[in-house]
Amino acid sequence: MAHPLINRDLYEAIVRFDESEEARDYYYKVMETVTEKDGKPDTVRNQILRSYAMLFCDDIGAVAGQMAGPDEVEATADRLHTGNMGFDPRHWYRMRHHFPVIDEDNYDRFAALVISDLSAGPLHEAAVNGGDMLLVGAADPLHMTREQRAHQRVRTIDIGGDVR
Repeated sequence: MAHPLINRDLYEAIVRFDESEEARDYYYKVMETVTEKDGKPDTVRNQILRSYAMLFCDDIGAVAGQMAGPDEVEATADRLHTGNMGFDPRHWYRMRHHFPVIDEDNYDRFAALVISDLSAGPLHEAAVNGGDMLLVGAADPLHMTREQRAHQRVRTIDIGGDVR
């Protein structure tokens, strides 16, 4: 993500969103910041939702420039894992960050958490230092059989580029 506001401060604001009014205010301020995309007004929120859609373009049929909506984010949130494919709550990204429900009220916050983490959060640091990475696995691993887990397709996400 190229926008400088998608940084560690945004990640921290999302993680502390439920605990701090200051964090909520910062999150909303950043998400509604008007930017330019191809000479047209845009928002950081829209850029994040486009980036999230591109993570799952094969799964949700997204085309370039399409934004992820609540249904797309909800349908893909259980597919994100950190580190190796361990099957405990520490490895499921959604569970690790306490998003028991993803709906109209918080789908953009979850997408922003993922994108800011990949851009400047602990996932970025871990990937740069050779540790954990974000994996995209089969949907809803809690309801997979042992055989399905053993044969699932997993791909890593390359964050690329530097963070300011």
